Amino acid sequence: MERRNVVYGQPLEKRIGFSRAVRVGNIIAVSGTAPIAKDGTVHAPGDAYLQAKRCLEIITGALEKAGAGTKDVVRTRVYLKKISDWEAVAKAHGECFSRIQPACTFMEAAGFINPGWLVEIEADAVLIE
Repeated sequence: MERRNVVYGQPLEKRIGFSRAVRVGNIIAVSGTAPIAKDGTVHAPGDAYLQAKRCLEIITGALEKAGAGTKDVVRTRVYLKKISDWEAVAKAHGECFSRIQPACTFMEAAGFINPGWLVEIEADAVLIE
């Protein structure tokens, strides 16, 4: 079975030793995805909803590079800096996934690598081939 790593060439990929996503066969795992703007800064500082939208945009791009789409997602994990932001983040999650309703967990995290991040999201997908 072939393994395919989806990388973007970001400095932390080599330093930490991770890929944005990994596809093995019909299974795709997308790493914890932070709200990183295209210029490398924090996207929408202080706005959990817009940060979640950015995380999901990055996840969607990684899935596409791995040959999948959001329709193939079976599980998400949402990590929040403040659990009180769950409704704003849930709104973004629902806009992306309400049609397919993957298994999902929302939890509060003690902190993130960048203190400006309010949310990080992971996703797992399975292609029905």
